[in-house]
Parts: sequence; structure tokens; C-alpha cells
Amino acid sequence: MPLPINLSFLLTKPTGTTTYALNLLPHLEKLEPILLTSQSFPDYKCYPTPNNLTSEQGLKGHFNRLLWTQFQLPKIYKNLKSQLLFSPIPEAPLYTNSRFIVTAFDMIPLRFPKRFSPLTTYHKYYTPEVFKQAEHIICISESTANDIIQFYQIPSNKITPILLAGDNSHFQFLNLPTRNYFLYIGRQDPYKNLQRLITAFSALPNRNDYELWLAGPYDQRYSPLLETQTQELGISHLVKFLNYVSYEELPRIINQALALVFPTLWEGFGLPVLEAMACGTPVITSNISSLPEVAGDAAILINPYKIGEITAAMQAIINDSELRKELSEKGLKRVNQFSWKKTGKATVEVLKQYL
Repeated sequence: MPLPINLSFLLTKPTGTTTYALNLLPHLEKLEPILLTSQSFPDYKCYPTPNNLTSEQGLKGHFNRLLWTQFQLPKIYKNLKSQLLFSPIPEAPLYTNSRFIVTAFDMIPLRFPKRFSPLTTYHKYYTPEVFKQAEHIICISESTANDIIQFYQIPSNKITPILLAGDNSHFQFLNLPTRNYFLYIGRQDPYKNLQRLITAFSALPNRNDYELWLAGPYDQRYSPLLETQTQELGISHLVKFLNYVSYEELPRIINQALALVFPTLWEGFGLPVLEAMACGTPVITSNISSLPEVAGDAAILINPYKIGEITAAMQAIINDSELRKELSEKGLKRVNQFSWKKTGKATVEVLKQYL
């Protein structure tokens, strides 16, 4: 029986969920899947989907995809004589005869709800129904599994945590000279905790000798507030807003940083931590959510709500070359525990149980 894989959400510029799906795909080949996608995959059987179902079309794209998922996907499922659908995002047709397995990433919109946000509504009303009706749920960390149990009262035997991996052929130690900047990678949403990071950086006693680089798309809702904060603290000349950094440029920027500082208030996984460790760059990150699962003992773990702890960790990186060396070596070793082959194999095992 064919296994349709719903890839209607794939972006042309890969981020989170697209990166996950594309890295997983080669390891699912043995299941002879049929890809539901608008993109070209010459090595696979494909079933064409509309090309207006992604976030590249904004909210309209998401809405189009939800309508397509509910009304067109069950017909495709039936036409293909399927017995199981795999969706690498938490979306599937509800109240139909379709059997499905989905992947869950995080419950951040419920932990940090925004009034009138479609994403909060989506996680509050649509996602729980998907999880309840799913045959099984794959999630990207123990932390996310615990959130699904806590927020949605889903039994733990219905959930399998399978950790992600990084691209170790792309993110590598390049033996470049270290430069005097701390690096953050990611969006600039409030839960990413950049206000505290900026305050912590400004508290460094010798801050004028260092810079803080923020790599991630400029966001009209949040970036201007952060820029104003740097001006008020008198450090706007020391904080660089790099905007979106291309995948090709990232390894060099990570390699030359003093450390990655990633003091987020919650993550489903935290891929930048893995990418920095693969580059041999020391990591400072939060001691909550999935981040200890990813970092292990190869990072300085801080309480992200305590600005003093973030400052102290950065100062330790500045002062202690032995600590930098130790974190670099531990990170390079730790990253070997994660691979897409491992992630793919575990995913195939789950899917096989329900085929």
C-alpha cells in the first residue's frame, strides 16, 4: 500500500519544518512513499498539489492549505488506496476515514500566547483535534512530548520523541581566527529573550571591546524595539542586526564567533545550538525546555530569566581560554550523537508499526 507524505507546506527558502522534511526524506525511501507536493523530486513518485499553500503566500497560504488538507487530501488518500498518511507537520484531515501520523514541533504559541494571533487559535483548537485523531505522534524532543501531554492530555504511549540532527557536512570546524563578537541566530520574537540578552551584553565591564551580532530576519513588530533599546543603553554601535543570513554564509559567521548565545525562553529543539557545536564554537544557552537535551554538558547552561547569569557566562568566555577550548572540544564530540540517519531510521520504525 502506498504511503502518501504530505509536503504541501514546503518552502523554496528552507526554514524549520521544510529543513526537517527534506532531511528526513532520503531515509523514508525504503517505504516507497508518494510525495504530495508542488515541488520537483525526480527520484520519487509525486502527486501534484497546488503551489499556493505555504507561508510564502502569507496567512492566505496557510488558510488555503488548511482548506486543501480538510477537503482535497481525503480524496487523494482514497484515490491512492492508502492505509496511512504521514504529515511532517501537525496537520491532517479531521473527522474522515484517513489514518495518519503527524510530527509535532513545539507548543510555543500556547506557552506564550498572543492576543488575536491566528497561530495561538490554531494551536488551541485545531492542533488538539489532530493529535486526538492521529494514530501516533512523532515529536522532536522529550520537552515537546511533555508539553503535548500537559497541554492536550494526550497519553504518553501515543507519542514518540525522535531528536533532530544538524547538517554536519555543512556546519564544520573551519579553523578560522576567532573575532570579538557574540552571536545569536534566530527570529526576534519576545520569547527569544533578546531584550535580556542585549541588557546582559551591555553589562559586560569591557563591552566596548566586543560586539553582539543578531542573525535573523528583521521583524517590523519587534526589531525596532530592540534597536531603540540599544540606543538607550548607548551600545547601538556594538550591536549588529544582520537580518537574514544565507545558509551558505552561516558556517563562517558561527566559526568566527566567540560564542553562540541562545538564551531563549523555550524551544522545541534548538537547532542553532547543534550547528554551533558542529563548528566547534562555544555555546551559552538556556537550562530549560529541550535545550539541555541538545547541549548536554557541552554548553554553559544559564537561567534565561536572570540577566546576571547571561552576563557572567559571556564574561567567562572572554576571560577563560581553557573554558573556550573545553566547550569547543565537548561540542564537536557531542554533535556526533545526532544524525539524520538516526532520525530517519527511528521515524521509519514508527511508520512501519502502522502501515
